Amino acid sequence: MYDYVTALKLDRRDNGVLVITLDNPPTNPFEGAMHDDLRRVLTDVNADPDVKVIVLTGGGEKAFSAGGDIHEMKRLLTDNHGTIHGFIEARRMLEALLRLEKPLIARVNGHAIGLGATLALFSDLCYAVEGVKIGDPHVAVGYAAGDGGALIWPQLIGYMRAREYLLTGDPVLSQDAAAMGLINRAVPRDQLDEVAFGMADRLAAGASVAINLTKQAINLPLRRQLEGMLDASVWFEAISSFSKDHEEAVNAFIEKRKPSFNGD
Repeated sequence: MYDYVTALKLDRRDNGVLVITLDNPPTNPFEGAMHDDLRRVLTDVNADPDVKVIVLTGGGEKAFSAGGDIHEMKRLLTDNHGTIHGFIEARRMLEALLRLEKPLIARVNGHAIGLGATLALFSDLCYAVEGVKIGDPHVAVGYAAGDGGALIWPQLIGYMRAREYLLTGDPVLSQDAAAMGLINRAVPRDQLDEVAFGMADRLAAGASVAINLTKQAINLPLRRQLEGMLDASVWFEAISSFSKDHEEAVNAFIEKRKPSFNGD
């Protein structure tokens, strides 16, 4: 059913748990194939009768996902068509997350940055290793946080607190994220599997129809609100991608220097 997958690792467990691994260690950055594969899997899994629960994690131990690939951002500076297509795909990814009918558990094995953080926070449950960073530094690369961050952070921790993190791009440690309600729990690394897969196994053994419909009922107000904001939010990020500040941020990152923004 998922024969098209090339950039993810899929592991079907006998009890109905599907493990999706972002398989590009050490930092598991997103590029075209991984982004497309994940969106399609999250859509197709709704029609897979053998899957009851999905666990999303990253390859290796350094990162869950570091988000966008800076070298791909560099290439897109001279590819307007590719840039617009990328933001269309970003919208489709968020739609797939919002319309997923089955429980999604984020097993955050390392840093979750940018799109990595968005995926973790849009999951139904999120368990992370203690000491890892969760952040949405879109503004640090001259992007508006339009691919989900500006939508989900205020819902989880309130507008005032979310503004501080999104306007600065500063990350938050997982244990602090748990304390403020951004994620469920932060645990020592040697307990992550017990917690994340323990919950996955528990849900897989439960009344799936009731669990799935309860998940959808919980998410319905969020889905209605976010889908109404999605077009504008993604468009804001697309506009920012054509700014001189974004170009400066990308070049500065590659050249390992501090960017000099001028507001253009």
